[in-house]
Amino acid sequence: MAHTSIYREQQHDSDQELVARAIEHKEAFAAIVRRYQAPLLRYIVRLGCKDLSAAEDLLQEIFIKTFVHLNDYDTSLQFSSWIYRIAHNEIISYFRKEKSRPSVLVQGDGNFLFENMTDDTGLTELEGQRHTAVEIQAAVDRLETKYREVIVLKFFEEKSYEEISDILQIPQGTVATLINRAKKKVRYTLEQSK
Repeated sequence: MAHTSIYREQQHDSDQELVARAIEHKEAFAAIVRRYQAPLLRYIVRLGCKDLSAAEDLLQEIFIKTFVHLNDYDTSLQFSSWIYRIAHNEIISYFRKEKSRPSVLVQGDGNFLFENMTDDTGLTELEGQRHTAVEIQAAVDRLETKYREVIVLKFFEEKSYEEISDILQIPQGTVATLINRAKKKVRYTLEQSK
């Protein structure tokens, strides 16, 4: 019963509180794993790792690196940005080793994932045409890596410009430019497909 109340208490703790506890007591790192396991696995898959076994291996590597470098965490950053940066670097390294071109979205994601992106890019206004998830997926898959990464972080992971800047270690102005260019490229690809 005590274990359940500790877990409930940890669910309401801030990331910084969880980090401080994990630095003091190694076994407390499990709370960070519980909090970030599902979102990071989703992020790995959305950035293009479709092999679930490889995605789970990547997730394990991300948590190992996070644990090893936990003392290096800069508390002036959001912890979520810091752990996503570790995840991003591991994913990019994986694709370099595999020499495979990632595909951002998977069939099971469903249309609801596209709502933010379609509303923000005006894709719903393209001559009254409604684009399917498959069409949008194909357009996003064609983007260069630098554009694909910001699209995934902004519209699928729902990160702020500041968080994306922290994760990718680029200025916020560059983030805004990349997102705007990526949206234009997606719109152009979809316009050409009709």
